Amino acid sequence: MNYCKCLLAALLIPAAALSQNYEVPVSEAQEPMMKGKYDATWESLSQYEVPEWFRDAKFGIWAHWGPQCVEGSGDWMARSMYIEGSNEYKHHVANYGHPSEVGFKDILPLFKAEKWDPDYLVGLYKKIGAKYFFALGNHHDNFDLWDSQYQEWNSKAIGPKRDLLAGWAEACRKHGLKFGVSLHADHAWSWYEPSRRYDRNGDKAGVPYDGRMTKEDGKGKWWEGLDPQNLYAQNHPDSYGSWSDGMIHRQWAWGNGVAVPTVEYCTNFYNRTLDVINRYNPDLLYFDVTGVPFYPISDAGLKIAAHFYNHNSATHPNDFSAVMFGKILNDTQKEALVWDVERGAPNNIPEKPWQTCSCIGGWHYNTDIYKNNWYKSAASVVKLLVDVVSKNGNLLLSIPLRADGTFDEKEEEIINGIGDWMAVNSECIYSTRPWHIFGEGPIAESDIAINAQGFNEGSYTAATSKEIRFTQTPKHLYAIALAWPDDNMVHIKALADGSEYHKGRIKSVELLGYGKVKFTRTADGLTVNLPADAKRSVAPVLRIKK
Repeated sequence: MNYCKCLLAALLIPAAALSQNYEVPVSEAQEPMMKGKYDATWESLSQYEVPEWFRDAKFGIWAHWGPQCVEGSGDWMARSMYIEGSNEYKHHVANYGHPSEVGFKDILPLFKAEKWDPDYLVGLYKKIGAKYFFALGNHHDNFDLWDSQYQEWNSKAIGPKRDLLAGWAEACRKHGLKFGVSLHADHAWSWYEPSRRYDRNGDKAGVPYDGRMTKEDGKGKWWEGLDPQNLYAQNHPDSYGSWSDGMIHRQWAWGNGVAVPTVEYCTNFYNRTLDVINRYNPDLLYFDVTGVPFYPISDAGLKIAAHFYNHNSATHPNDFSAVMFGKILNDTQKEALVWDVERGAPNNIPEKPWQTCSCIGGWHYNTDIYKNNWYKSAASVVKLLVDVVSKNGNLLLSIPLRADGTFDEKEEEIINGIGDWMAVNSECIYSTRPWHIFGEGPIAESDIAINAQGFNEGSYTAATSKEIRFTQTPKHLYAIALAWPDDNMVHIKALADGSEYHKGRIKSVELLGYGKVKFTRTADGLTVNLPADAKRSVAPVLRIKK
């Protein structure tokens, strides 16, 4: 058949059929995908409707916590400790040993979680205003934080000797928070490739790191009987540019020369994820991926999504609660999943609910951030929350925990500051919907682009009292200034007399936490006098009766 005839034949094949031809199809032999309303196609998954509870919740807390917190050198340390000359490498060598002798596998027993109290933590997060909670199920380090059936390197067998997901889930059910799990281990395949390197300088030059070790190498070691390849997953050819430290970002969507994962590897991640869904019944699932896991080379992610929605429908027949997130989604995928924006936000109001995931520091606990006072302030978190909610979004905020399961005193101050603001002003957050415009001010009126999956939240840090954000309920309009004005005057152009956005009278204006305040309305805008005796808020909220 010549090229033109092949092309014509391909065009005549139904799209649904083409969507089933995956390079690495997973096996359902151990964990069958639950049948139901949803099939493992984008077309079928596009029937999805975001549950109202998520649209109302607005604010969640994430414990992005696991064995990578042990060294306190920050996120991705289990990869960076194998990158010669990196800060993480230097810290590891100075404090734990050379990665040819002490690899990440040897850090796992040091993750004890000895002070971890999920009941206290989840109760506190509920107190400060969170409506849902996320636990880390596994990270790119490939270590499962539950009593895993499909990963021998897990927290029940090593380190804490506890099922951490079970503890988090129980605490969430007790305190009435929706429970989410984030799963990142699909990328261990390429993420761990530096573990098979070696030093190119110094006394250890040419001595391989431990990433290629096998079960046979464990004789007489603490990990005897365990196979390091079930952790590192490095029994495969190098990806293109494997020694180029930044190449992984270009290959994140399983292209640009990444080594193609095997059926066994993709199926293992699929099995582990269905294990979590079936045993812990999460309401939310988060994946650090473009679209769904292993897409477009495998059907694993689409089968996970279909199973998750069908399983949730079966276990919540009258109260469907499932929310699954993906990054860098096209319009079709945004019908099937909730769009997650990492450390950023669009500068408009998306039609569908979305979420930004951010952190007060680094994703994994970092002692440098603590020592140098680099945490986000409570004021910054509040402003981020208000901005995101005004744009039809939710904020998932990570509070890094130390390896023992506790936060430090600087984080505690931030947590309490968020709670103080929410105690007075949360009515402008929960169960609200966007107004005609999300806001006004120099930042609101700027063209702020999203960088890849997000990474533009720094554009919002300089917000002044001229930045106003709007939310609404059926009864009230809320105008929130992103700082307290020096002259105690809030000026809102969008509420000018004769405004197309608010044509009726403004009968009263109240400052939440204080009461009614004076205002004047002209063709230039609504000007509100904030009382000098009112307690200054990091983001004063004005309630305007419709």
